Amino acid sequence: MKKNVLKLSILALFVSVLASCDKHDHDHEVDPNDRQEYRFVRVLVNDENTKQLMLVNPRTGTTESFEAQFAKSALYTTQAGRFGAVVNGANNHTQFFDTGLEGHGDHVDVKGTPKWAAMVGESNRPTHFKSKGDEVILFNDGDGSLSLGKEADFHVAGAKLKSVLPAGGIAHHGAMAKFNNGNYAVTQKDGSVAGTLPERVKIIDATGKVLHASTVQTQGIHGNATNGNVAVFGSASGILVVESSGAQRLINHPAGFGTAWFGTILEASGANKFVGYTAAKGAYLIDIAGNQVTPIIENTDIMQCKMDLAGNHLVVLLHSGEVHIFDLKTNTLVKKGSILPATTKEETQKPQLEATSRYLYVTQPKSGELLTVEIANLGTTSRIKVSPTPYRLAVVGMESSEGH
Repeated sequence: MKKNVLKLSILALFVSVLASCDKHDHDHEVDPNDRQEYRFVRVLVNDENTKQLMLVNPRTGTTESFEAQFAKSALYTTQAGRFGAVVNGANNHTQFFDTGLEGHGDHVDVKGTPKWAAMVGESNRPTHFKSKGDEVILFNDGDGSLSLGKEADFHVAGAKLKSVLPAGGIAHHGAMAKFNNGNYAVTQKDGSVAGTLPERVKIIDATGKVLHASTVQTQGIHGNATNGNVAVFGSASGILVVESSGAQRLINHPAGFGTAWFGTILEASGANKFVGYTAAKGAYLIDIAGNQVTPIIENTDIMQCKMDLAGNHLVVLLHSGEVHIFDLKTNTLVKKGSILPATTKEETQKPQLEATSRYLYVTQPKSGELLTVEIANLGTTSRIKVSPTPYRLAVVGMESSEGH
């Protein structure tokens, strides 16, 4: 009888352990009072004068150093967050960095160690980067082409980005956006305006075939964003709205703008809105449904204007060192305070800003550090040594602390 009781007890314990493993498969429960950065957020920082690329774990304050192909590159993150893109237009080269972190909605898997991906891009002055789903897209100013690549191929030995030359492509300082239906809105240079800026936007498929020709001519285009259904471009003639169906129209700039126009367009994905920014006026909400433009902050002292990782807040850093954080769902100021000494407008290498929902990250070119600032308490800061002259940064990974 004792043996049977013992067997039943062991069986019950085994079942209990299995049930516990099934229920609590993730090794980190979310603590609502946790004010540290999320466990699976990382920050990439590169250098202006050296090939050094630093991977920073802001939660632990630790860093790992890697060597990029070139110094002074632009840094971006892919939509899923796993990869960083290192784009060097001066040397016609693009690399991808794998954080080893793969998001699965309710948790994050660690897929090996941080390392360079095998795939590279070799194109004519890659300049404008976008990521949609599992695809990366670059616009190459040197010949008006696109470079496309799938994340599934990033670790294939010898893999290179595929080149697509839109019909009638010509060198210009352009941009592109990918729609949910798989087609692309691409800028077009028709020569009606002097200089490198394009004047039109057309829609092509993945082979470069024109599906919808431009119907609106502008006096110059720069900056764009998309929600997958509509692409918004900054233009000297107004805000150019291009629908995936091919329909195009302009939204007027606010009264009193004069010759000012939005050279930067940001997508606030979490708030399902667009933001236009110009140093000459400030940052504004763009309502594409109501064809209206509403001020967020009207200020000519803005040094950096960035969306946070989740696309809910706009973070504005002034030359004075003061930061303003806006909730874009309500268009209200939620936080304001000084985090830096003043930076003169004449300084060539200014502090660069990125943000998550919990922290601000600001490069310090003069001290070789990354400044971290807690959003809940702007007075809570730390400094992490990165490289001699930090140049650009990108937040990679995921805003999650749940893992296996």
